[in-house]
Amino acid sequence: MPDQTPNLSLPFIMPAQAQKHVTHNEAIELLDMIVQLTLEANNAVTAPGTANEGQAWALGTGAAGDWAGQDGMIATWRGGGWLFVAPRDGWRAWVNDTDELQVFTGGAWVAQTGDLQNLPSVGINATADATNRLSVNADATLLNNDGAGHQVKVNKAAVGDTGSLLYQTGFSGRAEMGLAGNDDFSVKVSADGITWFTALTATGANGHVQIDQVLRLAPSATPASPVAGDIYFDDTTSVLRCFDGTVWQDLF
Repeated sequence: MPDQTPNLSLPFIMPAQAQKHVTHNEAIELLDMIVQLTLEANNAVTAPGTANEGQAWALGTGAAGDWAGQDGMIATWRGGGWLFVAPRDGWRAWVNDTDELQVFTGGAWVAQTGDLQNLPSVGINATADATNRLSVNADATLLNNDGAGHQVKVNKAAVGDTGSLLYQTGFSGRAEMGLAGNDDFSVKVSADGITWFTALTATGANGHVQIDQVLRLAPSATPASPVAGDIYFDDTTSVLRCFDGTVWQDLF
């Protein structure tokens, strides 16, 4: 029968052992240290002049004095002396001097700061997949500024690729806006997700805007406070009119 537990190396009370309370108390003391572990500091090398009962430090390279030869260990002040325990991968500790949670992995304590870099996928109230690496189920999604402006960027690798926003009904496309297969900005619509119509194109080379389908102006009364260039279809005379900056001109 082994005399220690396999994970935390807590001592077993052996058959016919004298002074069983000593072994029991040793195990309790180790548990008191390891469970809900709190470290005063990480990479410490010099023992404090005084320490409170139960305080612990993660030792770095070159530990000296009372800690000499204990590099990489956890040192805790217990019963008037130093107790040293070797940490194992996966142990977690709150570190007081940096106010952060750290995890022991690969022989070092690593801060768990909530850094979410290079995640393979993220699902928020949803399940992400290999295509939709970010998936969100919500009533709304807010992208707010951090003190000034805010940009949402859709980047594509080459001119012939697509960078766009696709609007769907029941996961079937109904409208798309962006750079679809070229560097001209277009707006497309579909009634069934199969047949698509390009409604508007803004040419990237010169900024010219092309209406690819029928442009319909709803008939209206003469607009108030017009500026030069305003166009409307008069609902009384059935004439297309343009404001030249001074008066309305009939276009036909």
